[in-house]
Order: sequence, then C-alpha cells, then structure tokens
Amino acid sequence: MDTSILINLLQIGILLALLYFLLRQAGARSFSGPVAVRNSEKEMEKLRRMRSVTLTEPLSEKTRPASFDDIVGQEDGIKALKAALCGPNPQHVLIYGPPGVGKTCAARLVLEFAKHTAGSPFRPEAKFVEVDATCVRFDERSIADPLIGSVHDPIYQGAGALGNAGIPQPKPGAVTKASGGVLFLDEIGELHPMQMNKLLKVLEDRRVFFESAYYTPEDPAIPAYIHDIFQNGMPADFRLVGATTKTPADIPEAIRSRCIEIFFRPLQAQELEKIAAKAAEKTGMRIEGAAVRQTARYASSGREATNIIQLTSSLAAQEGRDTIALSDVEWVAETCHYRAHAERKVPREDLVGWANGLAVAADGTGVLLEIEALATPAAPGMGTLRVTGIVDEEEVNAGERRLRRKSTAMASVENVLTVLRQAVGLDARDYDLHINMPGGIPVDGPSAGVAIASAVCSALLGHPTDHRLAMTGELSIRGAVKPVGGVRAKIEAAALAGAVRVLVPAENMPQPHVPSGIEVIPVRDLRQVLSAAFCGWEPALLREPEEEDALQPTLLTARGSEE
Repeated sequence: MDTSILINLLQIGILLALLYFLLRQAGARSFSGPVAVRNSEKEMEKLRRMRSVTLTEPLSEKTRPASFDDIVGQEDGIKALKAALCGPNPQHVLIYGPPGVGKTCAARLVLEFAKHTAGSPFRPEAKFVEVDATCVRFDERSIADPLIGSVHDPIYQGAGALGNAGIPQPKPGAVTKASGGVLFLDEIGELHPMQMNKLLKVLEDRRVFFESAYYTPEDPAIPAYIHDIFQNGMPADFRLVGATTKTPADIPEAIRSRCIEIFFRPLQAQELEKIAAKAAEKTGMRIEGAAVRQTARYASSGREATNIIQLTSSLAAQEGRDTIALSDVEWVAETCHYRAHAERKVPREDLVGWANGLAVAADGTGVLLEIEALATPAAPGMGTLRVTGIVDEEEVNAGERRLRRKSTAMASVENVLTVLRQAVGLDARDYDLHINMPGGIPVDGPSAGVAIASAVCSALLGHPTDHRLAMTGELSIRGAVKPVGGVRAKIEAAALAGAVRVLVPAENMPQPHVPSGIEVIPVRDLRQVLSAAFCGWEPALLREPEEEDALQPTLLTARGSEE
C-alpha cells in the first residue's frame, strides 16, 4: 500500500513538471508571436522618429580643436606630451591645467600623431578610451566596476546561460578596452581612493586579475577562455593620461611617481581674443574689435570665450544684426555675472618708492607684483615698520604636526633692511616705513627681495625707479642676488605687462625663448640692481667693489670716514 501511494505521488510530480514545462514553452512562443512582433515594430518606429529629430551642432563642438594648430597657447605642453607618448617607450602622463585649455583634445591628437611616428608601439587600431573619474561608479561589493572590470557571478540577475550553468563571467573595464592604446582619465584627482589603488596595481601588472568564489580551476564545464582570464589575467597594457584641474599637492604621490607631469597654462588675453574671433567666424557673424578684446577680459578659458560669443551672436541675430557689438558683450557679462580680469601693467611713468616685482602663481604662470614703499622721517632710531598685503604667517604641514612660520616675503623685508643698514648705510629705523604689496596676491617666497630693496631704497633716497623695469631675485644679507625659480614664466609676465627690461639672477642665465622686445639683464649684487633700477644713477653711498673681492659675493659698503 505504501509503495502504490509513493508511485502515484511520483506520477503526479512528473505530470506537474511536464505541465510547467509546456506552460513555459507556450509563454515563450506567445512572446515571439504576432503581438510581440507588433510591439517590437511599434517601439522601433518610436526610436526611428526620435533619431530623425536632431538639433544644430553646438558652437562648442564647432570650435573643438581638430589639429594641433587649433589648440591655442599650449605649444610647450603639446611638445612635452609628444615627447612622453610618441617615442619607442611611451610613458604614463599627468596633465595639470585649468578647464577649457585643450587637455583632452591635445591627448587625443597626440595619440593619432604617435600612430604615425616611427618606432612607436601604438598600432593604427590603438584606441583612445575616455573616462570621467567623477562619474566612475564604485561598488564596494565589486558587483560592477566600469574602470577596472568585474566578475558577473551566477547569483546576479541576468547572468544568462553561463550563469544558469553556475559559471562566473569576467566583464572587462575601461583599462582592458584601452589595452594597446591610451586611457584618458579626466579629473583623475576625483577618483575614489580604492579605485586609485586598484588602478596603481593595474599599471604595475599591465593586466587585471579577477577573483570569484564560483570559479574552480578543475571545472570542465567552464569555457577555456574564462579559465585563461582567471589564471593569466585580462590584458590591460595601456598608457594612462590623467588630466586634472587640481594642483600636484592634491594628487596621491603614488600615482605621481609613476607618471610624467606636464602643465598646461592658463590662456593669455591675446590667445582668448583669437579663440573669440574664431568662434564668431563659426557663427557667421562679424564682431567688433572692441568686443573681441572685452570678451577676452571676461573669459578665463577658451570655453568661456566661446560661451560668451554664443550668447552675443544669438542676441544679435534676434535683433536682426549681423555684427556682434561691444554692448552685446557687456550685456552678457552683466547678465551672466562674468567678472573682468584685472590687467596688470607697469606704470606709465617713473615713480618714487615703486618697483615691479615678479612672482609665480599657483598654476605656474608668471604674475607682475606691484611693490610700493613710503618713507617718512622720524626721530633717530624711533621709526616704525609696517608691511601690508598678504604676507602674514602661514601654516606648514610637518607630518603629524602643523607648524606656523613667518612668511618668506616678510623675511625678505627684514633681509633688505639689514642690507641697507649694514652695507649701504641707509638706516630704515630713522623712518616710518610703510611697504605695501597691493592687488590681493598672496606673496610668499624670497624672490621678491630685489624688488623690495629697490622700492625701499627709492623711497629712502627720494629717487624714482624705471617704470619699464621688472625684476626677480632673492637678496642675501650680504647683498648677493641668489637664484630663484620660475624665471621663464616671470619674463613672459613682464613682457605682457609692458616691461622692456627684466633683471634676473646671474645664476639663472641663460634663459631660452625670451620674448621679443625684452632685454634680460643678469645681476649678481644689489649695487647692480640699484644701478639698473635708477637708470644708471648711483647714490654717493655706493662704490664699486674692491678688486680682491671680485671672485667673492659682492658686498655693498658705506662711504667711510676716509672720504
């Protein structure tokens, strides 16, 4: 009796399983039947209608660089990028620079250039894979990783036929898709730290290794190619080009040490004018010269210049005009809250207590630094010193501690006063001395020393300095001019500001690629600095160094009682 019941139950189970199978088959057939076909055709028709509707090409796409000649102002950056990528041993690269200066376009064009360079390992089919680090999804469970790749385990929805068979499926990421070419990682500084660590491992191994609890090396049901991927890794032999608007200090040292660092500079006014004029030409509009110049004043990048032209051209077209006027640019700037950039120019005339210093901004560009001094006689030894500008104490990160130190610009002021008192005979303690560094530029670094000395000496002696002269250099307490950094960028800034002569430390010479119209004068000591600043006029306090001191750092000495 028990056996017959068991047999009956078994028969019922088989019938139910057969019924379930038939129902599934019927459902599959109904899905592929006439109704499903009609729905598919309807959706395809919707898709075709959507694709038939297109808008005009945005101006930003029309002006996108198609050749190296179209990238304005980045000749040095492109040259360095070619040197890093177009040789027989291409390197990983980090590109620093503000937005809208051509970093992405330059990297794409350099890869195409490398494909046609003799000895380059990049083949004609090498890919340029672009990924935005701000949009890379990071999943701590490693279910999906579009950058590095992941494994689609059988437990996940949509695992397919292989998943139904219990087989894990490796999914390639961008590093594998870029294998043999270039992976361009935009805003690399925004990459998640875990992703950054994974990327470093890939750069080391040049392949991606996957792990899965569902993988068994002895499983014969797993296809051979999946065995190969798990055992030998997925290919990821590419060259990384990371772009960022951050500073090098914001990028992990581990990634910086593996890359060549290249800097794209902010665009200058005349370069922004060129971009604005070209954008206006693409719109079919004429543009007034004053409108081009004003656009360059308001724009901080090529992208902003293009956006301003886009709005002004639309405004002119709506009013039935074929010319972009200055008033259009002013209206757009006011409406969209664009702020004009201050133009730093040398003074129009010689001034007492004035010097044109030179500095380097955080983005590596040179900046004209205005330094002014005012000296008012006081009771002997009772004078006061006041220094204004952003030269206050600063915090320094010293490992686990944070220290405060005096600004090196403030230290330069003290060095100058010591030199003038001990070596020249000008005692600033007999004056109420006010030194100002206007413009709101944070001043740090000793390179303003010679400029401070010129301004202070001019104020104390009442003699004007040459307004067309700019200078840079550290001043020691013995009066020697020490070398500084960023001299080339400073010379370029001096030329843009209207200077015709630039004083640089003799140890920084020679300087290649000096702009036309600029005379670069090497100086070794304060006497040479003041002689140039005062256009050859030399106060009675100064004398030539003795012959026996010619090979030593030149010292300034006061006229003694022997005279």
